[in-house]
Amino acid sequence: MNQIRVLIADDEALVRHALRIFLSQSERVEIVAEAANGVEAVEMAVALRPDVALIDIRMPLMNGIEAIQAICTQVPSAKVMAVTTFSSRPHVIAALKAGATSYILKETNPETVVRAVIDLHEGRATLSPEVTEVLVATISGIGRNNPTKPELSDRELAVLEQLALGKSNGEIAEALFVAEATVKSAVGSILRKWGLRDRTQVLIQAVREGLILIQ
Repeated sequence: MNQIRVLIADDEALVRHALRIFLSQSERVEIVAEAANGVEAVEMAVALRPDVALIDIRMPLMNGIEAIQAICTQVPSAKVMAVTTFSSRPHVIAALKAGATSYILKETNPETVVRAVIDLHEGRATLSPEVTEVLVATISGIGRNNPTKPELSDRELAVLEQLALGKSNGEIAEALFVAEATVKSAVGSILRKWGLRDRTQVLIQAVREGLILIQ
């Protein structure tokens, strides 16, 4: 099994060291580089083409949001995870719109960090619970279909809005007065149309595409 090549970018040496220790506990992970600022992060990502890049939001020379956007543009094969202390709405929304696929807080336990990196490499997104709460609390509705993505039906948009509020299939069915099987079918259709694997990815993609309106 090929190792997951990881780039760590954080302006605090202690944080970089801690992340290296956490991730090195997994035989599946190889740390290929460490960057102390956003400029270094982008340069190293372009030169080394990591599978996963862990990027802090606040860094000197180039902030993490700009670095995420640059890496996603210049190294589209790399999957980016924001690893930060900030869980405020502006930081979360900016990171997701810039291209981050996962967003976890630095207080997250080591096992979860390792699992999140492996999941991200395998196509599954991770949001810290606090981050999910921030997103759910700021959602004000559903916008128009984005022409860059396959169009969703009215039923799928209605399900998407409820899904974004963190509701289960059963709760969505109750809110929309439909059968739970209908909700399950709509969620599956959204995943297929957008080429995604799970509900967390749907939430992130909807925010990124402007389909979910933020207060």
